[in-house]
Amino acid sequence: MECSPLVSVYLNHAGTSWPKPAPVQEAARRALAGDPGRWAEDLARDHRRVARALGVPDPARLLLTPGCTSALAVAIADLPWEPGDRVLCGSFEHHALMRPLLKLAERGVEIVRVPPDGDAPFDLAALDAALDAGARLVATTAASNVTGALSPYAEITARAHAAGALSLIDAAQVAGWIDLDVRALDVDLLAFAGHKGPQAPWGIGGLYVHERLTMTTPGAVCDLDAPCAPMPGYCDTGSVDRAALAGLGAGLDWLDARPDRLARAREHIATLEATAVDAGARRLGPPVEGRVPTLALVHEAHAPAALAAELAERGVLASAGLQCAPEAHRALGTDPDGVLRLSVGPTTTDAAIERACEALRAALGAG
Repeated sequence: MECSPLVSVYLNHAGTSWPKPAPVQEAARRALAGDPGRWAEDLARDHRRVARALGVPDPARLLLTPGCTSALAVAIADLPWEPGDRVLCGSFEHHALMRPLLKLAERGVEIVRVPPDGDAPFDLAALDAALDAGARLVATTAASNVTGALSPYAEITARAHAAGALSLIDAAQVAGWIDLDVRALDVDLLAFAGHKGPQAPWGIGGLYVHERLTMTTPGAVCDLDAPCAPMPGYCDTGSVDRAALAGLGAGLDWLDARPDRLARAREHIATLEATAVDAGARRLGPPVEGRVPTLALVHEAHAPAALAAELAERGVLASAGLQCAPEAHRALGTDPDGVLRLSVGPTTTDAAIERACEALRAALGAG
């Protein structure tokens, strides 16, 4: 059996951050070996830490979930849908958001996709026109997991509310990179993943539910006389991964000490982009200032999967294909092959970028 080459440069942080910072690894180990008598106390402490990072005033409004996918599923499933309701979403959504929305369509809910505006993933004029026809919810990603393009999610939320609609933000790609304050955003629902930008292990994410929002969770309440609960509870999302939660708290502390992390990561992405474009590749998405540190590339002479394989042979791990976001690739015109996606993290070093550029030049020049 042939072994895969050892990874010396990791460029798939948009999928999962790696390597995890040492304090994150240590916090997870401590949680696994911790005294069971302190589990409840430790969970409450780490829960408060995560709530603080998102500006959540009451930790009870922040559900801890196994990840962003489960958070989005709970958010959408627990809203009181009726046939004829309308949901507006973008054209770059990850399947974690699109799948539960498409299930709603089977119940008579209309799903309306707002088109992009050039390199921008969301056309605000088209949003306004769609809102004029009414909507219960506007649900969109804060940044594309394919191109890294940032959406105007604060403005989307404001326009949704002005039209009487709720707002749901999929923050999987921006959490850990851009400071999120749910009070300042005034968002109704926000889902995030811990294992990407926040540097946590797999198995932890969250869903913020604004206090003005009443959801429907019959049968999942402790008061048997109550017809429903105002929001889902831990009965609905399962046991919290304590080691991953401890790692998330440590990751947030580690990030706080690196306020320049996004600027440095964008410098690394700009270097990779310049190298790739010089070698004949084409970037998809807006300039680096309009993206989280992700780069989507296509090349006329090389399929994305072949490029990823060439890079892997040189010890560089990247992502190729559809990145679980076929809607985005339809909008970009890159289906069915997708793109080569390079994404860096706060643990990426200058030396790693140098090696990655050498590998990129070699791969793009390979016949």
